[in-house]
Amino acid sequence: MSIRKIIHIDMDAFYASVEQRDNPELRGKPVAVGHGAARGVVAAASYEARAFGVYSALASVTAMRKCPELIFVPPRFDVYRAVSAQIHEIFRAHTDLIEPLSLDEAYLDVTHNKQGITLARDVANTIRSRIKEVTGLNASAGISYNKFLAKIASGYRKPNNYFVIPPERGAQFVAALPIEKFHGVGPATAARMHRLGIMTGADLAALTMDEMVAHFGRSAQYWFDLAQGIDHREVKPNRERKSIGAEDTFGQDITTLDEARTLTRPLINKVWAGGEKRGLYGRTVTLKVKFADFEQITRARSRPEPVSSAAELAQAVDELLAQTFPPRKPVRLLGVTISAFTPSSSTATPKQMVLPIQD
Repeated sequence: MSIRKIIHIDMDAFYASVEQRDNPELRGKPVAVGHGAARGVVAAASYEARAFGVYSALASVTAMRKCPELIFVPPRFDVYRAVSAQIHEIFRAHTDLIEPLSLDEAYLDVTHNKQGITLARDVANTIRSRIKEVTGLNASAGISYNKFLAKIASGYRKPNNYFVIPPERGAQFVAALPIEKFHGVGPATAARMHRLGIMTGADLAALTMDEMVAHFGRSAQYWFDLAQGIDHREVKPNRERKSIGAEDTFGQDITTLDEARTLTRPLINKVWAGGEKRGLYGRTVTLKVKFADFEQITRARSRPEPVSSAAELAQAVDELLAQTFPPRKPVRLLGVTISAFTPSSSTATPKQMVLPIQD
């Protein structure tokens, strides 16, 4: 098989950079896109704000505590979508194999690009220069022979830079990579791997296939391949996201409604920030509950209109929690997911809810 040429383009602090571009008074200052209300959440942060530890999905009150000079700017998703459309038009001048991940990042397969440029690095830098010329914004790029490594590479020298991981360096690069950087490794999986003594790609690659199967079951081949720098996933145009979710496994099982409400707040903030970042607003809220004996249940409710704020999402989750707590046995994990995105999610902001939750 021929070696693919994959680029991952990631705009630098996209929402915040658009706001700083359009308002000169914000340039060089710590900016957070979002609402500074008590139950608000940061959708995006400028690099000046990140220096204080302010990042997306952080609660607004926590962000203000970290950076008292933080300037909150309400999101303008119509503007972000318009800029994203300009960026995608630039992508299409080079390839039709574009897989959007959100408004500000995408995979491009430029193995056979329209401009006939030999090196993927040169394609990436041509795109970055054109984005700067058209939008005034900076983009970073990762270039490699698969999606896994291209995405890792795009964040390697941020902001406003690029990084290449060629095929001959793939396995070596992965060997030194912390396991938390692997695609598909969240906090729970990372903790599990740490208990097995797996801290880096080299530790993962040291396992035999039999050991992989014993530890990871049906996912064994996936982890075996990634440990060797192999990722067979193709760049898929028109990729449609069905849901946005977050979950957490607790260090100690919980049994009370107050505990559940407290522990789901970070999940709600993360889910809401993820939806706002992508311009996706759903009608169905799902609560996932895993008990101490690993039995799992879900509870869901759907609305006639999309959930229109983090507070409404929290209200929906609280109602689902109230149906479950006190539980019949201790709970080790809770998850929150929003789905059933409306057809207009990618082109319009959500309307204010006026109807109650319906079963």
